[in-house]
Amino acid sequence: MNKNLWILTLSQVFGFTAATITVFLSGIIGSQIASIKSLATLPTALYVVGTAIFTILAARIMSKIGRRLGFIFAALGSSMASLLGAFAISQQNFILFCISCLILGMGAAFNHQYRFAAAESVEKEKAPKAISILMLAGIVSAFLGITSANYTKNLIPDYLYVGSYLMLAAFTFIPAILLFFYKNDEKAKIDLNNTNTGRRLFEIIFQPRFLQAVIASAFAYAVMSFLMTATPLSMHVMEKMSLEKTGLVLQLHVAAMFLPSLITGNLIKKFGHSNIMYMGVLMLVVTIVLSLFEQSYANYMVALIFLGFGWNFLFISGTSLVVLTYKEEEKFKAQGINDLIVFTTMALASLSAGIVLSLTSWTTMNLVCIPFLVLIIYSIFRADILSKKD
Repeated sequence: MNKNLWILTLSQVFGFTAATITVFLSGIIGSQIASIKSLATLPTALYVVGTAIFTILAARIMSKIGRRLGFIFAALGSSMASLLGAFAISQQNFILFCISCLILGMGAAFNHQYRFAAAESVEKEKAPKAISILMLAGIVSAFLGITSANYTKNLIPDYLYVGSYLMLAAFTFIPAILLFFYKNDEKAKIDLNNTNTGRRLFEIIFQPRFLQAVIASAFAYAVMSFLMTATPLSMHVMEKMSLEKTGLVLQLHVAAMFLPSLITGNLIKKFGHSNIMYMGVLMLVVTIVLSLFEQSYANYMVALIFLGFGWNFLFISGTSLVVLTYKEEEKFKAQGINDLIVFTTMALASLSAGIVLSLTSWTTMNLVCIPFLVLIIYSIFRADILSKKD
């Protein structure tokens, strides 16, 4: 653990609270201040949209000004967006609240670069361990963010949840202080404009293994985002469960998303990408089956834990597989199109969550995910068959 890695890990703890608190509260707040109730999850979806549209630009900015200034810029922007969110809640202004969530999502696009910075902070052979340490920060962040949001929701009398977003402003500002001591690795700067080398983009995309990797990652994120976005509304608003119970379910879900990362790499190495993807699909099937039973607190908890496990197996397998499908000179355009597809798919799923839930039910939402799982299975099976022929 060198200094840079410590700084990045601590920054991730505080910076990632924007994601956990947005998922936890924005749908509930949206249901209270939106004039059209089906748009309750729009703020959550806009957070994801902000991440999707800013991912490539965030990488470009960092390639020009370095990671340290890029991360500090994102931290300051996220803190200001949190203050805007607090003001919007106090004024019952749904549009301003949506804008604050969109900007928070843009800040998250920079935070996704933490894992690359972590890998660059250590020797190449230690990169997987550094990334695992960084991902564990997500678990700490989930419990810190959601617990603190609960405790501070009544901080400002007569303005429910304003205190939560004031606290988020403080949390997201902390990385700006920590990252002041981060040392840029000038060798890590990349020229993202140099994308005219290697094979054409369509040649890369239509490789069976590339399609398998992208489909597994994209639809794992879509299913996870679709159900996770709707969970607070389904539990707290529709089933009248307490905010504390809803928060604990989301905390355990986020823990289930990140904790398996310590062993997922070893499992992939032992059993192969395809087998671990099949296991991920099976875990998502468990989540769907549980929705057919009575929607109790325990049911939500187990379902969201398996949702986290399934996402982890599929996303980590997809991410590690996609890097095997391109040459060094093709990596920027391959990674760019991968992230664009994954986050756009995730954004669409998140955008539709509130509408689907308001028009149908929690059970129907889960059943809607079945075709996506079928598509993942088909892409794995097809890639395996074609690889054997080659």
